Amino acid sequence: MTERYCAALPAETIRDSALYNKDLAPISADRRTWRTYNYAALWISMSVNIPTYMLASGMIAGGMNWKQALFTVFLGNVLVLIPMLLNAHAGAQYGIPFPVFARASFGVLGANVPAILRALVACGWFGIQTWIGGEAINAMVVALVPGWAHFAYGPALCFLFFWLLNVLVILRGIETIRFLQGISAAFVRRFFAFGPRHACPHAPLAYA
Repeated sequence: MTERYCAALPAETIRDSALYNKDLAPISADRRTWRTYNYAALWISMSVNIPTYMLASGMIAGGMNWKQALFTVFLGNVLVLIPMLLNAHAGAQYGIPFPVFARASFGVLGANVPAILRALVACGWFGIQTWIGGEAINAMVVALVPGWAHFAYGPALCFLFFWLLNVLVILRGIETIRFLQGISAAFVRRFFAFGPRHACPHAPLAYA
């Protein structure tokens, strides 16, 4: 009977491989600082945000009541969460980045296709979120300085300002993102739960 075993490759062999670089290397256990709350906070921030409410408002305009619209958005986020968790398990459990994990299904070269497609979707979503954030900043500036509304390049400058804020956070690394995510999730939930009620006290809202 043939004995089967798996021997680890020498570290020098792995580092010298064209398939390896420090960005693709698995994250060691001592550097995995994300816990259940961090992942939950990430999902909340992705689910409860201005684009979500814009989507719900579009459904209300299409004939749904607010309960149906919010339930539809919630159901959609839950359904999307299931494949997201399955896809992210390898990264959360073993510290393997998605481009490496995709090699098991698509091969070494083929894994570049889903990795690039994922990056393109991320760029598009980042652009949408940044545009909405820039519009929010522009609206606040107009409220404080009404004359700003007549400045033609105002929205573009606010977009660039908000884009720069995001880039600065990204450059500081994943720990900064984790820290801000943990704070923003609780704040965003409370804001979206009680904000509409205070803005329209007579509206039939029953969040929280």
